[in-house]
Amino acid sequence: MSTPVLQIAGLRVEFPGLLRTVKAVRGINLTVTGGTVMGLVGESGSGKSMTAMAALGLIPKPGVVHGSVKVDGFEVVGRRDAELAPLRGGEAAMIFQNPMKALNPFFTVGEQMTDAIRCHLPFDKKAAIKAAIAALESVHLPDPTFTLDKYPHQMSGGQIQRVMIAMALACQPKVLIADEPTTALDVTVQAQIISLLRELVATQDRTILFITHDLGVVASLCDNVAVMYAGEIVETGSVVDVFADPKHPYTQKLMNTVPRLGAGDQNLNFIPGQVPDMGFPPKGCAFHPRCDQADDKCAASAPDYMIFNNDHKAACHRLDEAP
Repeated sequence: MSTPVLQIAGLRVEFPGLLRTVKAVRGINLTVTGGTVMGLVGESGSGKSMTAMAALGLIPKPGVVHGSVKVDGFEVVGRRDAELAPLRGGEAAMIFQNPMKALNPFFTVGEQMTDAIRCHLPFDKKAAIKAAIAALESVHLPDPTFTLDKYPHQMSGGQIQRVMIAMALACQPKVLIADEPTTALDVTVQAQIISLLRELVATQDRTILFITHDLGVVASLCDNVAVMYAGEIVETGSVVDVFADPKHPYTQKLMNTVPRLGAGDQNLNFIPGQVPDMGFPPKGCAFHPRCDQADDKCAASAPDYMIFNNDHKAACHRLDEAP
């Protein structure tokens, strides 16, 4: 049995204010085992990125984090920045949404990569440069030695994202967190980056938490998937189980929004309504205001998880009704 590398238990992320407290993440549990890729999917505003930030202790003030996040057994919640410094970029690394904003424009790629490597590994400058070149080669950037001398503005978005992936992998992290790494890229470059990540998973046995709203990417890249809505995980399981037989009404509707080849002039499906204001989340099941299967029970109390085969589980009151 694979060892858990990332363990999230009872995680809550809140932002207190004068008139309300925004509850961005509301008590989620999630485990990513070694050598697997976990997809975390949901609409914008569902809490995916806040979960990723909390995993590395990056929630900005006045945000408050409760619960537990363990990376390879190391507890993240409640630690000071100085205690988390060896973790960030060392044991766990993150690829951010917008590569154009991720690098410092005043330093070359080589300066930034070697600085990051020497922060976590006992390398001199020569060894750090060698490690940086090897990392750039692993993401198929042509002429990595020349790339080290470039400034970010001299590179395309796709090239910078490859640099970010190389930088994330350079220190051999136990877990890689990819927060919608293709969102700011054009379609062709998106496909190249996904292909690269798929290759890294296959050849280097990487453990990845992959955050996205693209179910097609999840189907092609991930082993397991967790569906997030309004700060909660409403369904989780293997990609095979969840995609073949989605249980939660939100998961079903989310999958129905995916355009299909051969559909002709058929209108695109969408989910009516909006993700709720997390300063005033709905009582009961958070999805009930948008759910065409909801009844009074859904509005009155939050559902428990119902477990199906192979750890496939979903939280919906209607699931315990006889078919």
